This record gives sequence, structure tokens and C-alpha cells, in this order.
Amino acid sequence: MTGTTLDDYTDRYARRVRGMTASEIRALFAVASRPEVVSLAGGAPYIAALPLDAVGEMLGQLGAEHGVTTLQYGIGQGTLELRERICEVMALSGIDASCGASPDDVVVTVGGQQALDLVARLFLDPGDVVLAEGPTYVGALGVFQAAQAQVVHVPMDDDGLIPEALEAAIADLARAGRRVKFLYTIPTYQNPAGVTLTEERRERVLDICERAGLLVVEDDPYGQLGFEGEAPTPLRARRRDGVFYLSTFSKTFAPGLRVGWILAPHAVRDKLVIASEAQILCPSAYAQAAVATYLGTMPWREQLKVYREIYRERRDALLDALADLMPEGTTWTRPGGGLFVWATLPDGLDSKAMMPRAVAARVAYVPGTGFYADGSGTGNMRLNFSFPPPDRIREGVRRLAGVMEQELATRRVFGAVRGDGPRRGRAGSDAPGPALA
Repeated sequence: MTGTTLDDYTDRYARRVRGMTASEIRALFAVASRPEVVSLAGGAPYIAALPLDAVGEMLGQLGAEHGVTTLQYGIGQGTLELRERICEVMALSGIDASCGASPDDVVVTVGGQQALDLVARLFLDPGDVVLAEGPTYVGALGVFQAAQAQVVHVPMDDDGLIPEALEAAIADLARAGRRVKFLYTIPTYQNPAGVTLTEERRERVLDICERAGLLVVEDDPYGQLGFEGEAPTPLRARRRDGVFYLSTFSKTFAPGLRVGWILAPHAVRDKLVIASEAQILCPSAYAQAAVATYLGTMPWREQLKVYREIYRERRDALLDALADLMPEGTTWTRPGGGLFVWATLPDGLDSKAMMPRAVAARVAYVPGTGFYADGSGTGNMRLNFSFPPPDRIREGVRRLAGVMEQELATRRVFGAVRGDGPRRGRAGSDAPGPALA
């Protein structure tokens, strides 16, 4: 008997569509947006902290006074004004003219997501391998999957990507005759793990990739959202050749404008622009003007400090609640910046199987499986602290802890439950969880 489907177009899709699956995070949005649910799931910045009256006035003026240009088509690479402003932003992190950063080599994108997609379009053939931290950004997994590439995860610990594990993965794949194109990494305040690659490891990772002839794709949405001193210098500030630097204004200004960028080696820039023009023709002139005007006329550096203080308070609220309320055997990371904490559950708990009961208890998180290409992560969850206020964060953890206690009690009575599967600790390795709780 042949199977049936509700989709009449199944036999017409391209091969690359067959493996597409819905994002674990997107699937949660409808539930997590309900007012009675405490959402620790998404990664939304706290936009209410912006001076919205001033921003609204600025946006109105862009249309009323400059609409002839801001509402018109633009150029594929992005406006020179914004690319110059982007270089000013990158200079704060140490990526400046001394290491080859130039407006000529910046390509403006529709958020960081298009930046990832452009890199994948340029470099990935079906069957190629991408090395990525385990766990890694769910949106990157979707891009690489659409490019029909295989993601091989490299373990992390509390100091970020483990260089010895990276070397071993490269050697194993070489022996197997597999073609590895690049390392995709979020070295600073990683999503979802919250860990940061140490200074010493940054140099070692770059050396390893250089010896192996691997490109490095550095994704840095959170680098300016540190709570405890300066973040380590980005990889791109250390090496100009073979390192692509991707970032976005979604976490530091407004995700609704969808403005990001790539700083690419000069030889690649034109191909990125051609690929972008084939996708979108040109990025929004209005959105670019909004970001450039914001950076040129408003105290955005002070606004970064406001965000840091808000997020530090909320991170502390989450860490305190976890320490006070979580069942014994739960561990978690302690991020020095960014938006996320990565939790490892007590033995036997499955974060994906537990989700319906958590939603029934009016709390949401993201199961760890969404951040692995191989189905790992059942024993983990990502918790966001940027959006809910501290009292709601604590209430969410209280509800979540209650669900976990019930799951543990059921397990003690009935034994192992279906759904027990591969687990990951220490932000992605097979070691026990981090000794950080």
C-alpha cells in the first residue's frame, strides 16, 4: 500500500526540500506568545528599553523628509553611509582599518540570517561538511541543511570550542575522504550555550583552521552585550584572511528592521553582492537609512550600556532562581553576556518529551534537540533571560522546576520512560554537566 499525503506537490519538490523541517523555536512562538505563559524560549531583545518616542520620530522623518530616496530601490551591496557606520561599530570590538576592515568589503544583508545563507550559497555543494559547535544556532542548521551539507558537531566546554576536538574532527573527516568547507562558530556569548571562547583558544582555533585550509565563519550577534568587562577580541580582528565576520543590528537595535552584514575577504565581496542581488535585488533602503540615522544621531553607545545593565539583572535573576529552585542533578552555564543559559537536566529527563507538560504548566523553553543536527540534546534546554522581567523569570523557573520534579517522581515510580536518548552535557560534549550550578 502506498502512503498518502495532504501535499499534492510532494513529487514536484526539488531534492533539497525533502529534508526541510520546522524550527523548534518557531514552532513554539504561537504558544510562548500567550500572556499566561512565561516564555524562556525565544531570543527577543527587550525593545521597550529603546527611546521609542525618539525612534518613532526619526522613522517618521525618514519617510516624510527623505522618502524620495529611502522608499526607492537601492544598491545590492548596501548604502555607503551604512557601511561606514558599520565599520565604526566593528571598531569598538577591535575590527578596524589596521586589520583590513573597510566599507568596501562590507555587504549589507537582511539580518544575520541572510548573511549565513549567502556564505552557504557561495561555498557549499551538496555533501560538503560544515564543522560547528555542538550545540549551535538553530537558524544556521536550517541554512546548512537547505544547502544539503552535513553538519559535524565539535564539542565545547565552559571555555568554548575545544581545540583538540576540532583537530580530531578534521583528521577523522580527512581519513574518511570527506570535504570540509568551513568552521561555523559563535565564539562570544554563544547561542545557545552562553559560553565564550577564551583568548588562548581563539589563537589555537585559528591556527588549526589555517593549517587545515579551512575557512572560518564567525557569527557575532552578541559580542557587544557583555556583562563582565570587555569581551575577547573577535577572530576577524586577529586574522583577515579566510575569516568571514557576520553580525546584525537585531540584538543591539531593532530586529524588525532586519539589517545585518558580512565583512568578507576582498576577493569574495563581489560574489556575495551578486548572490544577494539574485535573492533580494537590494536590501531595504528605508531600513538601512533608519539604522544609519540611529547610529549617526542617537546615543547608541549609551543604549548598549542600558541593554547590558538590563540583561545582567535578568541573567542574575535566572541564575539565582535556578540555584534556588531546580531539582538536584540540574546544571547550567553562567554566561558573561548575550541572552541565553544552557541547562543540563537530571539523568532520565527528556526536554523534548517534557515540553507538552511544561506548556500545560504555562512555561516555555527550547528543547536541546533543536540545536543539534544529529538529534542529540534530549537532556538539555535553552533558557532565555532577555525578554521577561526578573519576577516573571523566577516564576517561570518555579513552574519549570515543578514540571521537572513531577517527571522525576514519575520516573522513580515507573522507571525509565520512552524517549530517553542521547544526552549532552557541558554545552555539547559527552562529559557529565558543567560544575557551575
